[in-house]
Amino acid sequence: MKAKAITRIALMTALMCVFAPLSVPIGPVPISLTGLTVYLCSIILGGKYATISYCIYYLLGIVGLPVFSNYTGGIAKALSPTGGFLFGYIIVALVCGITADKTSKKPIQFLAMLCSTVVLYILGSAWYCIVTKSDLGNAFTVCVAPFIAVDIIKMIIALYLGNEVKKRISPLK
Repeated sequence: MKAKAITRIALMTALMCVFAPLSVPIGPVPISLTGLTVYLCSIILGGKYATISYCIYYLLGIVGLPVFSNYTGGIAKALSPTGGFLFGYIIVALVCGITADKTSKKPIQFLAMLCSTVVLYILGSAWYCIVTKSDLGNAFTVCVAPFIAVDIIKMIIALYLGNEVKKRISPLK
């Protein structure tokens, strides 16, 4: 791996560590900037490097650094009712990043964001149901419905900001 790639991975990981903890508690699942930073990272870095960057962030949180929502960290947070979302962002980074590698067409990138976020919702909700022993209806009400509009706004911001940044930096190859 080249120094330029390592540097960009480190910078995007640092960006996640700074912005992802910022959250608004609205119930068991907070509104955080994790999604925005993962979408942004995916467009800028592409699939391989965005996934590496997110996995480093995730591991930093698991070992106890307060990088998860509301400045929390540790294995307990990763195994908490919201832990499925933390794990699911690996898929978001991979799918959105691979799509950004393949095309610069915003509608296709947006579709990848939507599809990967649906998978994220499914994984996060399933984990929420397992941990809280609740049903899917409750999980949808708590884990998905309040976030759909906010997540679409995050996608649009990342789509435009990420592509503008990507145009201005040299490609990673």
